[in-house]
Amino acid sequence: LSYKEVYEVAAKTLGAQPLTAVRTITLPLLKPGIIASFLLAFARSLSETGATVMAAGAFENGPVFIFRNIDKEEALVYVSSILIFTSTVIFFLISLLAPKLKFPIKRAFPPLERKLSSSETIKVRDSLTLTVFLLVVIFPSLFVALPIVNAFLNGTVNEVFTNSDQWSIFWRSMLISYVVSLLSTIVNVIFGLPAAILIARRKLGRATSVFKALVSVPIIVPSIALGVSLNFFWEGYPFVHEFWIIVLSHTAITYTYFVESMAAAIESIPLEIEEVASTLGAKPFTIFNKITLPLTKYSLFSGAVLVLTRALGETGAAKAVVKTREFQTLPVLLVEWIVNKKATESQSALGIGLYIISSFIVLLLLRLLTRRKK
Repeated sequence: LSYKEVYEVAAKTLGAQPLTAVRTITLPLLKPGIIASFLLAFARSLSETGATVMAAGAFENGPVFIFRNIDKEEALVYVSSILIFTSTVIFFLISLLAPKLKFPIKRAFPPLERKLSSSETIKVRDSLTLTVFLLVVIFPSLFVALPIVNAFLNGTVNEVFTNSDQWSIFWRSMLISYVVSLLSTIVNVIFGLPAAILIARRKLGRATSVFKALVSVPIIVPSIALGVSLNFFWEGYPFVHEFWIIVLSHTAITYTYFVESMAAAIESIPLEIEEVASTLGAKPFTIFNKITLPLTKYSLFSGAVLVLTRALGETGAAKAVVKTREFQTLPVLLVEWIVNKKATESQSALGIGLYIISSFIVLLLLRLLTRRKK
């Protein structure tokens, strides 16, 4: 039994209802994880651009406004600055205040909680949970399958491998997306790993907390606003090719994902193991190569896959930094197909389906490769 289960079992043995045990034991113990999950969901929702642009219609939030006015420099500077500032302030306020919040009701209410813990109530809860999951998440996500089927029935699929300009641009954009995502993942692994060690082992002393907060900035700022900032920054270096600007922007957007995941993995390794190796004369690189890396290699792979998938789906920052259609990534192209009616419904759905299938195949191959090396 884990420590959480031990406490719950003890509470139930003493007569506590399941709801009472969860409310008074499990939730307080899980509070740090709940806060972290909330912040991640908040940041991801705030940063979402592609899906919001396609579903927004006349509605505009900050990222949608920037996406629709990408050529208006003054408006971009103003709105992006506000988004970056407000999202950063909100994120850090939540990070500081949320851990101090306490569950207000400490008393137990046996009659009420006994009813809410009954098998009938649990069935209603589980049914409602599954219904929301299916209706809000799964069914809308898979609904694109219907236009894809229609694309096969009406012959649109026959156009995919033709030399038409539309599908030639599609395949070029897909290639660019995969190359950019792969390169940004490699850069993150090379330069993010030392940063993760600095955070996990607190190499910077008191400044570690500040450094960790700065590492979190790319994930809490709307990606398109961050992309605008990156675009203005790299405009001052005209010798840097547009392709590498796109790679570096994807690296910046996904940097937090790898560093945070690897820092957590390294923190889980008892420091005493590394200290013993150091006492026996092992050099820092030897300790890393013989101890730290073998114990965290699967976390490293998971972090790299997370970065790759995040980069493959990035729309906002790519839209902000891409200046020519020659280096347009596929998510940006697909959004333009749908929003600007540059493709039929069948063509857009087929393009999305091909991207999903190809991404699934890539991730499956990576997973099989990893298992083979275990």
